[in-house]
This record gives sequence, structure tokens and C-alpha cells, in this order.
Amino acid sequence: MMPMSTVLWSHIRLVHNFPKPGICFFDLTPLFMENIELLTEALIASIPSEQMDAVESFVAVEARGFVLASLLAQRLNKGLLLVRKAGKLPPPVVGVGYSLEYGMDRLEMSAEVRPQKIIIVDDVLATGGTLKAVQQLVNKCQHEILGASIFLDLPDLHTDLGLKIWSVLDDKSQPKQDVA
Repeated sequence: MMPMSTVLWSHIRLVHNFPKPGICFFDLTPLFMENIELLTEALIASIPSEQMDAVESFVAVEARGFVLASLLAQRLNKGLLLVRKAGKLPPPVVGVGYSLEYGMDRLEMSAEVRPQKIIIVDDVLATGGTLKAVQQLVNKCQHEILGASIFLDLPDLHTDLGLKIWSVLDDKSQPKQDVA
């Protein structure tokens, strides 16, 4: 039987020079199409049980974080809070601006949700810019951050972000493969 990480990696497509030259995009679409159960179990297994017991809601980061956080929230009967790009949520919202590798952006979340114990959920952690912005945003909303559940961590691209990070995969667990 193949190790879980090998199975997961076998369903991730690498797209070089997307969305711009020099960037390698990890396409999770094949994984979402064929291995939702394994993906859900891997996410759950990566988070310590005491944190799972304490969390009230998962904070889903647009866009692929929506898929991952939804799997966790549904399976564990927890809440789901959305972090969206500017203008996508009805007011009142709380927002923060931040820098990307290729520009500026703004993230928002509902200002009407009572403070909760949360776990941030996102797909890939590269430079950490988005995760830092989400941290600022949930702190502005007075949520208590237990940590972040990240599907794929690229630790060589970021420094310590000041919170617990639980990842399913990292780039060092990637099997050698031919990529297009």
C-alpha cells in the first residue's frame, strides 16, 4: 500500500509559470475529483485532537481554502467563517489590505460574527502574506486563533508566522516525478 502522502501527491498537478513566470502552481483539482475522503482524513489527522476539541469554527480562506474548510466543518459539525476578497461579502465587514508576490489585495470577513475559537484553513502556504493578513483580520474581529491547517506548506519560502501551523504535506515530502 502506498503511503498517504504519495497518494495525495499523485493527484496534484504542477503547473509551471502560472499565474506568472517563475511561479509553480499546485493544481488540487485532480485531488478534489478523486480523493475527498482521503483528503478529509489527512486534514483531520494533521490537527492535534485537543485543538479539534476546542475549535468552534474553521476560517476558510478564498478560494481553495473554502473547499478544505468545508470538508472539516461538515465532518466535525463545526462552524464555517469565510474570508473573501474585497466586495464579495455584504456589509458590515472588517477588512485588511496586504501585499502579494504580484500585487496588492484586500481580504474581508463578516463583522457580525461573535468572537470564537478558530482554526484558519488554507491550501498552500508559500510566502505567508495571505496568512499574515488573515491573522490580522481575525484578530480585528476578536477571534481566538488556535492555529492554521494548511494542506501544502512550502517552508523554505516563509519565516515563522507566530502561530501553530499543521500541514498535511510539505514540498520535502513530494516524490520525485517528471513535471510538464
